[in-house]
Amino acid sequence: MSDHHHQTKLVHAGTRRSQYNEVSEAIFLTQGFVYETAEQAAARFENASREEFIYARYGNPTVAMFEDRIAALEGAQDAFATASGMAAVNGALFSMLKAGDHIVSAKQLFGSCLYIVETLLPRFGVEVELVDGTDLEAWKKAVRPDTKLCFLEAVSNPTLEVIDIKGVADIAHGAGALVVVDNVFATPVFQRTLDLGADVIIYSTTKHIDGQGRCLGGVILGTQDFVRNVAEPYLKHTGGAMSPFNAWVMLKGLETLDLRCRAQAATALKIAKTLHGHPKLDRTIYPHLPDHAQFDLAKAQMEEGGTVLSLDIKGGQKAAFRFLNALKLILISNNLGDAKSLVTHPATTTHQRLPAETRAALGITDGLVRISIGLEHSDDLLGDIETALEIT
Repeated sequence: MSDHHHQTKLVHAGTRRSQYNEVSEAIFLTQGFVYETAEQAAARFENASREEFIYARYGNPTVAMFEDRIAALEGAQDAFATASGMAAVNGALFSMLKAGDHIVSAKQLFGSCLYIVETLLPRFGVEVELVDGTDLEAWKKAVRPDTKLCFLEAVSNPTLEVIDIKGVADIAHGAGALVVVDNVFATPVFQRTLDLGADVIIYSTTKHIDGQGRCLGGVILGTQDFVRNVAEPYLKHTGGAMSPFNAWVMLKGLETLDLRCRAQAATALKIAKTLHGHPKLDRTIYPHLPDHAQFDLAKAQMEEGGTVLSLDIKGGQKAAFRFLNALKLILISNNLGDAKSLVTHPATTTHQRLPAETRAALGITDGLVRISIGLEHSDDLLGDIETALEIT
């Protein structure tokens, strides 16, 4: 479907219909598959095609539909769906790396991603260098001739710093390194990450792709050679595959992804503009606000500013907790990308394991709250936020 718009791909790409010609995609809720002969079983294990299945941990028709659809949306050659977003991060990085390899990573990462690059990879002999992801000079100094890959979040969680993907890719590719991008906050709707130079893209499909708080999932996208010959062997043998039911939920989520993300981003921008300069706030952080440190880059790189904004509330943790507890409509939860608006306090939740000095270096203050904007009316959300701010 290369000639169709992405909204059409979100509805139709990758569809496999059974002999019944169903309209909605079928859920093949099966662990294994039957062979007509022993010879067929042997041949399939030796060289199974994408239309032939062996075991659900290796592949499944419903999962394959999801993989093909999101690959078509992203413009990638192939995809492998995983059990969660962190399974995708783990699978992408560990499948590529071995003891003695060197990687460079942005330090602005989600807490679990930081755990992988700071703790797990070094435990297995991988040399990791953390840099300020927004500083291209830092990337230039850190990347070496033996660097295997560079890893970053396109928009950092939770301070929403925007990293110059093309700039990092030029530096990495000049040294022969690959670029792995976690694109959750930018979404496949608002950013063409492969066109910017990324080699591998990771999503937590738990977020916007499901979009209604139902299922865990993740996906790794890239070249067919990488997905099938590097990522897949690691994931199918370590058990990180997505379940068929969750893949079906993700397929249904893709159908409305564009509509939801655009509506949520429009509301997020309206709220960010309205709250900008509020006397109870030290900062209103949103990539498409003109005072954002990477505003020009965000406008050039992302079609919209995303569905998440962060507020730095004056008065630290006590004021932030009073704000969260005063909210009536926005729910306290550490997920994002949901149809329901959600708020969390990163310093005591998603990034609580980090030392205070590390959080400070990342800009995660005690007063910072992250709000994922849902599909509620913007006036109702603004009223909820402004009322809660009055009592902080």
